[in-house]
Amino acid sequence: MSRMFGSVRARATLGASLVVALALVAAGAAVLLSLRTNLTDQAGSRADSAARKVASQLLTVRSFGDLDLPDDDDQPVQVVDSDGRLVAATEDLQKISGTGVDQVRPGRGGAGAKEDDGDGGDREDEEIDDDTKYTNGSATIDGESAEYRFAAVEVSSAKGDFTVYAGSSLASEKSAVSTALTSMLIGFPLLLAVVAGVTWLVTRRALRPVAAITAEMSAITASEDLARRVPEPDTHDEIARLARTTNETLTALQTSVERQRRFVADASHELRSPIASLRTQLEVGAAHPELLDVDGAVEDTVRLQELAADLLLLARLDAGEKPGAGRVDLAAFAREELSQRTRDHVEVHADLKSAEVAGSRGQLARVLNNLLNNAQRHARSRVTVTTRSDGAWAVLEVADDGSGVPESERERIFERFVRLDDARTRDEGGAGLGLAIARDVAVRHGGTLEVREAPSGGALFELRLPSPQSSAE
Repeated sequence: MSRMFGSVRARATLGASLVVALALVAAGAAVLLSLRTNLTDQAGSRADSAARKVASQLLTVRSFGDLDLPDDDDQPVQVVDSDGRLVAATEDLQKISGTGVDQVRPGRGGAGAKEDDGDGGDREDEEIDDDTKYTNGSATIDGESAEYRFAAVEVSSAKGDFTVYAGSSLASEKSAVSTALTSMLIGFPLLLAVVAGVTWLVTRRALRPVAAITAEMSAITASEDLARRVPEPDTHDEIARLARTTNETLTALQTSVERQRRFVADASHELRSPIASLRTQLEVGAAHPELLDVDGAVEDTVRLQELAADLLLLARLDAGEKPGAGRVDLAAFAREELSQRTRDHVEVHADLKSAEVAGSRGQLARVLNNLLNNAQRHARSRVTVTTRSDGAWAVLEVADDGSGVPESERERIFERFVRLDDARTRDEGGAGLGLAIARDVAVRHGGTLEVREAPSGGALFELRLPSPQSSAE
């Protein structure tokens, strides 16, 4: 059963069929009930009309034998006095039920009752009751039995109080209801079959793009070619949006994979040079100890250590590592970091004002040191570090008086392994990861890192981080 209805198309067809079936059953029951009620009311109206015609005669005829009772087999009539005795009935009436009087022939005092002598026998309160009572029953007339709707009308005449029972056949009502029920029993299954077939075809047509998307995704998975895209239908429905979203996901995945491949290739290239240099120096030192360049070996080792640390941090950032929730005062933090720097060749000036941020002190220290290292490489005579509050933001700025960053390169320098031409030597240039790490850390902390021209003409890097005090307010 689960495999039979394992597709959206099968479940949609089943659901639509069930809904239509329930609606048809409810509508059919309402139609049959309404039809039966209307036909029963019509039969009651005919019975009431016949009963009142006979009641009107009771006010004028001299004897019950003069009553002109309907001779139609569809309208049996009984006239009963106040004592419950039958005084008149349809001629061919053989059996009756539902009127409360089972007699079918008038008894003594019925058709032969005394006539009105006209001397004070008339009653001034002769009338026909406006209220009619209805019952259902059966009657046998001339050997044929049928169901009837009986109307009971009370009349007061000079001859006494009487109740006239007149019936109207329910055969047409039963025939009409039976015909309608038969039509429904035949038509409803056919209609359900049509609904199921149309739903099946329409759903198949609607889901055809999904099948194409599935096939293309399977081909992409098998070929590992992320440059391929799934077909996008020309419609503007949910499936079209699914195809567009899938292609956007493939584009993002392709970009990520290509970025990782470039990262691995660039990392391999950056590691190859210091490793090869260090190996050469060690091999030369082993063969000729007097030629060993200890300082160069130490420098290459430090560069390898820094590069490994940068790669490890980037890996953690790419894995979604979240910064800590500790609070850091940028002024005290910057003052402490500046006091630990001993290899700067350009003087660093500080203008530090208290500004609190929430985040990882270790990652923020990496950002500050990367910005300072970059400034030291490009500054002529001065590097300035500034911290301050700016509304909801805490701001840290590092400026130098170097040649600055061309406007066309101000976004490119934050890409990984990107170095401008004047920073590609081993002595002065890094691996091109410092600014990329700083930008990633800033984004992870909910902030920004931008570069613009400093007042002295060099580069000014501005780090903006949200202040927890403003967030709390």
